[in-house]
Amino acid sequence: MGEVGGQQHHGIGEESTRSKNCQKVSIIPLVFLIFYEVSGGPFGIEDSVQAAGPFLAIVGFLLFPIIWSIPEALITAEMGTMFPENGGYVVWVSSALGPFWGFQQGWMKWLSGVIDNALYPVLFLDYLKSGIPALGGGFTRALSVLILTAGLTYMNYRGLAIVGWVAVFLGIFSILPFFVMGLLSIPRLEVSRWLVTDFSNVDWSLYLNTLFWNLNYWDSVSTLAGEVHNPKKTLPKALFYALILVVVSYIYPLLTSTGAIPLDRELWTDGYFSDIAKILGGIWLRWWLQGASALSNMGMFVAEMSSDSYQLLGMAERGMLPQIFGRRSKYGTPVVGILFSASGVLFLSWMSFQEIVAAENFLYCFGMILEFIAFIRLRMKHPTAVRPYKVPLGTFGCIFMLVAPTILIIIVLALASFKVMVVSLFATLVGFILHPFLNYVERRGWLAFSRSPDLPDFRDGENEVADTLIS
Repeated sequence: MGEVGGQQHHGIGEESTRSKNCQKVSIIPLVFLIFYEVSGGPFGIEDSVQAAGPFLAIVGFLLFPIIWSIPEALITAEMGTMFPENGGYVVWVSSALGPFWGFQQGWMKWLSGVIDNALYPVLFLDYLKSGIPALGGGFTRALSVLILTAGLTYMNYRGLAIVGWVAVFLGIFSILPFFVMGLLSIPRLEVSRWLVTDFSNVDWSLYLNTLFWNLNYWDSVSTLAGEVHNPKKTLPKALFYALILVVVSYIYPLLTSTGAIPLDRELWTDGYFSDIAKILGGIWLRWWLQGASALSNMGMFVAEMSSDSYQLLGMAERGMLPQIFGRRSKYGTPVVGILFSASGVLFLSWMSFQEIVAAENFLYCFGMILEFIAFIRLRMKHPTAVRPYKVPLGTFGCIFMLVAPTILIIIVLALASFKVMVVSLFATLVGFILHPFLNYVERRGWLAFSRSPDLPDFRDGENEVADTLIS
């Protein structure tokens, strides 16, 4: 908040110091944390074939990473190593545009993340309800959502290193059945099936939303950069390896499945990969893939909650949220941030899948616009600042790199329904009110705010910002 810069409470400073003694995340768990924050495997990409046919689906998952994923990952690598601390994109936007817009960035991206996370317990139960019909609705389903959310929340509470290695196990388990499917498909492959398309019968809205849904959130890892071992070197490498893993995990199943099975676009909906698994390998492979689908949702949940909770911790360390959000458990985890994020997940779990996705994408796009502006502004205002990793382009090259992603953002926003637009704009308005309200709470002394003494101050004026960045 505006007046916090001169205060030096000890609460968060002590917690921040203690966090340095916690076990840091190494590169392999970090790769799989990014994998789950972005993808979680090819589950859900089937709609791209239904919307546009095999050819455009394959081309989309090859071109979209170039248009969107690579620029977002490059920005995350440069800014994440420039500010290797918890909070990530909140710190970037605050440094470039001031604490008000930094807070708005934090509010929109946190809300987007919590909305996204509300999907995963629901989807997990959806994969199981065919075998356990009671999970389809009513009290049993509601209780299952609560138990599942509590169990995965506890996993986050026990430590990010544990979450990272769980993500490694879940990632390998989720990818393996598709590798087996690919091997079994070889005798059936017909290359001509990859080229099938009908440009007069393309659902562009479904097609673009499916691509966007499956290839965004590369910046989420930045919010826990302070927990990464040697982030200035580890973060760019992890982003690079995760990008390869994500793209291959999409393209390989698309090529093998569309090439081995005669096309019926109407069948290509969520879960169709499990039907293909049964055709190619039998019921055992179908069970394996369905189990992998369910566990993949668990991996995405724990990765997303880690990102959301450490973002709140980083904002508290910057004095943007009450000091209580900066408190850590004995495992070094942001216990209040975890509980706050879990409460949001439970509150939003009643929403439909379509409503959740649309609202999440709308808020996410607003946050990405602020990130793009912050990235270019810091390039222009502080060209000589220390950047352990720097996108190998000049300022004008970076602006050109962001033209296509910006156009895509505009298209996604334009495709939103009126209901989603109203709800999302209302949520944005709440952030505009919440920031001055927290300033008022701080001035009145109703809640304690503090700032970790070992963090650079981006609020005390232009000269200090420059000195901090260049030093």
